[in-house]
Amino acid sequence: MEIILKQDVATLGHKDDIVTVKNGYARNYLIPQGIATAATVSAKKVLAENIKQRAHKEAKIKADAEAIAQKLEGVKLTIGAKTSTTGKIFGSVNTIQIAESLKEKGFDIDRKNIYIKEEQVKEVGSYTAEIKLHREVKVSLEFEVVGE
Repeated sequence: MEIILKQDVATLGHKDDIVTVKNGYARNYLIPQGIATAATVSAKKVLAENIKQRAHKEAKIKADAEAIAQKLEGVKLTIGAKTSTTGKIFGSVNTIQIAESLKEKGFDIDRKNIYIKEEQVKEVGSYTAEIKLHREVKVSLEFEVVGE
């Protein structure tokens, strides 16, 4: 069944994408939750018109995201955490601490758009996170975890 996504779905696609899913998934979950609508002929025409009108706004948003990405390329974060004598962290470093450190540097980035490449950060050392600023603009950010 073809559907039009009303919002971004991590494993499926982005807002306004037309995707094909199984009938049960569409009828029992996506459409009742308001995540998608059925891709009828009239819905596709409305979508095409909306995309055409929004193209100029999207270009500006992408340009802003690219400007932020250029500023972020030179940034290196240092995150302090309580550690044991062996260098293990009590708890772990997650996207919340990275977002707070970025906010201190003047970048207001939502923690949901930050992905740590390692599964869990539980030791002192250098790590890499990926920040998704736009669907086409991603930037890698190096951060270092140090003991306090």
